[in-house]
Amino acid sequence: MEVKQHMLMKKLAASLLVATACISGAMAQPMPAPALSAKAWLLLDETSGQVIASHAATTRIEPASLTKIMTAYVVFEALSKNELTSSQLVTISTRAWKVPAGSSKMFLEPGSKVSVDDLLRGLMIQSGNDAAIALAEAVSGSVEAFVARMNDTAARLGLHATRFASPHGLPDPDTYSTASDLSILATRYIRDFPQLYGQYDSARQFTFNKITQSNRNRLLWLDPSVDGLKTGHTDSAGYCIVATARRPNGDDQRRLITVVVGTTSDKVRTQESRELLEWGFQGFNTIKLYARGQAVATPEVWKGESDSLKAGVARDAYVTVPAGAKVESVWTPQAPLVAPITAQSTVGELRVLVDGKPAMQFPVVALEPVAQAGFAGRAWDSLRLWWRGTEG
Repeated sequence: MEVKQHMLMKKLAASLLVATACISGAMAQPMPAPALSAKAWLLLDETSGQVIASHAATTRIEPASLTKIMTAYVVFEALSKNELTSSQLVTISTRAWKVPAGSSKMFLEPGSKVSVDDLLRGLMIQSGNDAAIALAEAVSGSVEAFVARMNDTAARLGLHATRFASPHGLPDPDTYSTASDLSILATRYIRDFPQLYGQYDSARQFTFNKITQSNRNRLLWLDPSVDGLKTGHTDSAGYCIVATARRPNGDDQRRLITVVVGTTSDKVRTQESRELLEWGFQGFNTIKLYARGQAVATPEVWKGESDSLKAGVARDAYVTVPAGAKVESVWTPQAPLVAPITAQSTVGELRVLVDGKPAMQFPVVALEPVAQAGFAGRAWDSLRLWWRGTEG
């Protein structure tokens, strides 16, 4: 009994501090954020899921053509469910053709047949409002049904401060969002459809109906690491952009997302998004703490066929910190862990400290199941648990 108690105390002590990812001799001092004129902005490290910095990120804004990120997301979802195919031809309606004069379009002709693939390129490269209408009708039969699906999707993704009144984002009091919600949408767009992401928004130009139009995302020409995503503009919304860039991060890759809303010109939105990207890549590091499936600890199990199990993270665990920061991870087990335990069930928590201050936490899950022990084993561990609970 005393040997078992000693082993348990050793395991609990060892669980208090399990890893130091990076050590600096002094407290890290982050580079100051760039001074931006945008009405709202946000810089997100998509790799770790952390917001590095933001301004007015939860303030309601008009998304303008950033709305088309959701339009493309819903179309991608329909493609993944085989509700339509990329080669499927869509008959262009008069409603799609008659988008407001002066608004962006891919110059669709009524009655013509255009593939879903071309419509997606027209949507994301040329920012075609006519393409948005045509895709909405192709997916849901009507614009109204498609908009309802957009809003249902927004609610499901957790975009609680977002609503859409159209698939194109032309001014409407019932079309609104926030920089924070748009960063979540951009993240899901990238993660949920990795095979489709980049096909339709990273190209610099697209030619349709003998008309060539350039992508309005000027960062595609200025920064080779930029691979998306979408711009927007109306007189009331100002100039807006959601940009994504991916650069090497040790043996891995790291992606940053900027949301810049309400600037005075195309030049300003491009410059301010670029400043955020450079600041994020140069002033911060993204550290991989544990890989998915990698054991973080081997906590003790009671009343099980095995006395312990391997525990780890369900998804690669990253943390973004100022360059040179000291990062520590602290594993705290649930106690006691009593069998039966199913694989992927939560068995503890991994807390991340940056320069001694709490920064993030990750659930730790069982990497393997543990079946319940027989009657004798369960009875013996019940006695041990009772004794442990009453000692001292």
